[in-house]
Amino acid sequence: MRMRPLLRQRGVAVITALLLTTLAITIVASLFWQQQVQVRSIENQRLQLQKQWILRGALDWTKLILREDKKSDMRIRSEVDHLGEPWAVPLAETRLDQYVENGRAETDVPDAALSGGIVDAQSRFNITNLCPPPSGPIDADEVAAFGKLLTNVGQNPALARATAELMQSALSRPAAATGSTTPQSQPLTISYVDDLLAVPGFTPEILAKLRDFIVVLPMKTTINVNTAAPEVLSARIATLSLSEAASLVVNRESAWFKTTGEFTSLLPKQATAKQGTISVNTNYFLVNGKVRLSRATMDMQALIERPDDRSNPKIRWIREN
Repeated sequence: MRMRPLLRQRGVAVITALLLTTLAITIVASLFWQQQVQVRSIENQRLQLQKQWILRGALDWTKLILREDKKSDMRIRSEVDHLGEPWAVPLAETRLDQYVENGRAETDVPDAALSGGIVDAQSRFNITNLCPPPSGPIDADEVAAFGKLLTNVGQNPALARATAELMQSALSRPAAATGSTTPQSQPLTISYVDDLLAVPGFTPEILAKLRDFIVVLPMKTTINVNTAAPEVLSARIATLSLSEAASLVVNRESAWFKTTGEFTSLLPKQATAKQGTISVNTNYFLVNGKVRLSRATMDMQALIERPDDRSNPKIRWIREN
């Protein structure tokens, strides 16, 4: 009878030992897991910095290309920008493994690449033209042009007026603002194309169809007839049909326009370009870049301003995601 309490004590001791062992294993596993999370977090931060470093280097390279293109134009006294110039050649996906240390083992397959391109921002309709800053009135001609562009891509032209009215209310906000304004009395300033979603009637689907034809620039600008798409050319010249604009785009592939006079001389008789709305040169460029490094990728878009003089191009904004 005395053996039973002893057996019970041994059973309790075994259970206690198992519980302590399980607890110790759990604690050790938790420590290893936390260490792995910290290591992965540090690795992600390193990859993020490397991606930013690569894209910022690509931006410096882009600025150099645009600066040299401007110097070359000034040397030959031909202030013309067209799609046959070096800046217009897109960068296909280029492997960077031999230049960038991506932290992978030598036995792993390397994976580091950069791709992108430069787009003439003045080949697109500038939303700022609808209501130029600092607080200018709505330009009816520009509203009509934007409305025609919307029609060309199969969208409601009434969105043009709604956009202009939102911009005007946003531009007049600082003068009317007081300490007790409400969110409804402070319309969103349209600084990027995505901001158009604040305009009543705009949807992500509409914006997706329009994105390649519009841009938001810091000031009112002209349309470069050497780089603009048919939809934009037709919108810029009220009496020019979409098919006629497409014919002009085909013609410029063999010989770009050296002056605006060359372009207007090819317009149909009923079509006339308003003075100060078209050009053959550009001051603003969009730079699109994508870097792929190990398991992570990053997309970047930047707006670069290239002044008319010999000064260096300037980065107006950068967006990364």
